[in-house]
Amino acid sequence: MGVAVLVLGQSGTGKSTSLRNFKEGEIGIFNVASKPLPFKNGPKTVNGPNYDLIMKKLEENSLRTYAIDDSQYLMAFEEFSKAKVSGYGKFTEIALNFYNLVQCAIMSTTPDTIVYFLHHTDTDDTGKVKAKTVGKMIDTKLTLEGLFSVVLLAGTDGNEYWFETQSNGMTTAKSPLGLFEEKRIPNDLKLVDEKIREYWGL
Repeated sequence: MGVAVLVLGQSGTGKSTSLRNFKEGEIGIFNVASKPLPFKNGPKTVNGPNYDLIMKKLEENSLRTYAIDDSQYLMAFEEFSKAKVSGYGKFTEIALNFYNLVQCAIMSTTPDTIVYFLHHTDTDDTGKVKAKTVGKMIDTKLTLEGLFSVVLLAGTDGNEYWFETQSNGMTTAKSPLGLFEEKRIPNDLKLVDEKIREYWGL
């Protein structure tokens, strides 16, 4: 059983850039939107993958670290592909497909495997920052962040970039007690990866 980590943030807050310190062969990156990585000489990516391909690669488990970059686009692209389909059944299917992917990342990988979901944020009616989803099923019936033990929130002031490791009451960021020494850490997923492996002895 592997570890799934949710990395939240608006576009431009450094989610993809946080992958910059991984070397080729250390991580498998599923580039859902097929956009170039925002840094040079990064690991190779699998561009435009669908659920079947991602789950197949996770089940093969040839690496110990994976990242699904802009994972919310899996839901968004599926919604667009079913735009002419009437009824709420399509939203149930969209939610179920994403839920099954998270379960695959956890249940179909080895205990020393970490899968990072890099995911855009949304703000609800109360002003709380949360994971962006499609439809209401995931929000009302599941709560996406509840499937993850570690939820990081990417932020920037235009000069520096960071991850928040704990909620301030208006976000869904969280991490186990003692995993990180600070509530704000550098946006470096290689460093996060090392910390998680040390914490749980992976």
